[in-house]
Amino acid sequence: MSEPARSDVSPRRPLIERLLDGQNDIGGPTLSPNGQQVAFTVSTLDLEANEYRRRIWLAATNGSTSAAPITSGDPGEDQPAWSPDGHHLAFVSRRRADAGDPRPAATLHVIAIDGPGEVRRIVTRPDAIAAPAWSPDGRLIAFAARVPHPRYSADGDRSREARRIDHFYTRLNGEGWIHDRPFHIFVIPADGTGPAVDLTPHDDSSDYDDHDHTDFDWLPNSSGLIMAARHHQGWDMDLVTDLYRVSLDGAIERLTDGAADLGAPSVSPDGRRVAFVGTDDPLTYPQNAKVGVLDLETGSRRWINGTLDRTAETTSGLVRPVWADSTTVMFSAEDRGACRLHRVTLDPDTNPVPLTTGARWVRGWDHRSDVTVAVVSTVDRPAEVVRLDTADPEAAGTPLTSISAAFTDRTQPVGWRRFTAPTPDPTPGTIPEIDAWIMCPPGVEPTDGTNRHPVILNVHGGPHTQYGETWFDEAQVQAAAGYVVIMCNPRGGSGREEAWGQAILGPKHPNRPGTGWGVADLADVLAVLDVALEQFPVCDRARVGMQGGSYGGYMATLLASQHAGRLKTVCSERAVNNLLTEEWSSDIGTMFRVEHGPDPVEDPDEYLRMSPIRFARDIDIPVLIIHSEDDIRCPVSQAEELWITLRLLDKPVEFWRFPGETHELSRSGSPMHRRQRFEIILDWFDRHLSPAQTNEDLS
Repeated sequence: MSEPARSDVSPRRPLIERLLDGQNDIGGPTLSPNGQQVAFTVSTLDLEANEYRRRIWLAATNGSTSAAPITSGDPGEDQPAWSPDGHHLAFVSRRRADAGDPRPAATLHVIAIDGPGEVRRIVTRPDAIAAPAWSPDGRLIAFAARVPHPRYSADGDRSREARRIDHFYTRLNGEGWIHDRPFHIFVIPADGTGPAVDLTPHDDSSDYDDHDHTDFDWLPNSSGLIMAARHHQGWDMDLVTDLYRVSLDGAIERLTDGAADLGAPSVSPDGRRVAFVGTDDPLTYPQNAKVGVLDLETGSRRWINGTLDRTAETTSGLVRPVWADSTTVMFSAEDRGACRLHRVTLDPDTNPVPLTTGARWVRGWDHRSDVTVAVVSTVDRPAEVVRLDTADPEAAGTPLTSISAAFTDRTQPVGWRRFTAPTPDPTPGTIPEIDAWIMCPPGVEPTDGTNRHPVILNVHGGPHTQYGETWFDEAQVQAAAGYVVIMCNPRGGSGREEAWGQAILGPKHPNRPGTGWGVADLADVLAVLDVALEQFPVCDRARVGMQGGSYGGYMATLLASQHAGRLKTVCSERAVNNLLTEEWSSDIGTMFRVEHGPDPVEDPDEYLRMSPIRFARDIDIPVLIIHSEDDIRCPVSQAEELWITLRLLDKPVEFWRFPGETHELSRSGSPMHRRQRFEIILDWFDRHLSPAQTNEDLS
């Protein structure tokens, strides 16, 4: 049965606006060659204008001058890259080719840092530009740019040629069609005096399908690039990514053996080796991504992680390894709710050494000239740029920015308490406990039982990601609204042993059979909830709700029927509800076989067996469904299947669709939609977890 309509203006709006408006997100950073300055981006959420403003900032790494923006933020700048002499920065933007052109173009610019000179535009493209990088000799700038098929010159889809589809992964969430507008790598004179040259043009006579090229690093002698790409027939079936040498004349030479998934190449200062991040078997997921080294003289490659069984492909994004010198590599890796910076030498008998410890998350970082800077966040503080003392991993470092100080002074974020729960039927080779956290409303302690509060249990997406010691506005908003927030990292997630992440691979997986989705992970989530309700008197066990997005939405829909009386309601957001149709309709469709084992044609029943929609008849609590209409990671049809099923079964359900939004609504959707999403969710939980209401009232 349907729920009563929500009013146009939520009573929660003032609280939500206080915790959203002016929120900053820092990207980068990148150090000048001498290590004396750091460039980074700051994106600020503006609710009134319903937009984000992204600018490039500079800060002195010795703290002698205050951090300050050097660009206007209109229409937004990104991806700063230093010239080898440290006198200029290149950056990408989207600026109109001329004042009369209503359409912004993709543009590449150069700005002088330490002297006079105007911003110079050196490239204008009809589509996206990414990853600018100066050649070590300073003569050229390499960059990636999308190359659209001539069909895009037509005025609208009705006038465009049909697409021939001959491989998987033709679209990308948030990007749309990429099959006929792939990224190529270009080089252009840094002074803008010559045309851009495409180093990776598609050859119609070749025996491989065109694919994106964005992942590269310069050779120290400026003779060419090392890139990671898929340049072979059948790449969409075997998922192999190789390393290649690309000469400035366009010659491409494969350097690896076509047996692994390798990316984020980083060339050593002496030009003899390439560090990279990857996995041995692309068809077994999730492996903990490791750091390796390729010897360019012998062609041999090996992993250098030693005994560190943690993933180097982090939830906040993969950061390319950096050479501290020609025998030492720095990289980041997750660890039980944290993201840490590590250093390792090429000595095969050594193991990585952590350069940061404690309850914090290193989101991005760079190292040059013995200076290390990082973008660091904690649970109660948004990210700031910090100069790290790598000799003292426990040191907080020297703050170089205080960009979010005014925001945090106004919002007064709260911290949380870490706890663990015993793992039901532990997976061999893993520590038998589940990492979890509890966050309480302001001024409330978990041990305070005098005034019990309603609880919202959160489950992350992925599943191979993790919650951790970093700013999470979802939890801050829920706690500020008066809820106790419980979060955990069940089996299948990252930040733990490889066996932990692979525990929920399908029971028919040919290499690492596990329980499949919805077994060990479901038991872990319920175990954490039971421990929290027992251990922390602040939790009102009679008023517990649950929320999750993507894979977390899968868990929400499943828990709505499997909660055994623990929950009063769930919010299932951008969820996977039918694993079979997901594998046929997602932008990464056919990828799920690397988790579940068989493909959906070979064994459709295995996909249906794990699908929460099978258990819709057993759902006995109200369900809130939220989905974005332009989501192609988990297409909106996933929500439609669930909503139609629950309506036909006369179950209590409410369905909200967001136009123009993708799978990233909660993280980077329009500010107006992000506010409305929070309003819908809080109003829902207020209705269903209110102390004045009972189960009879909600039916």
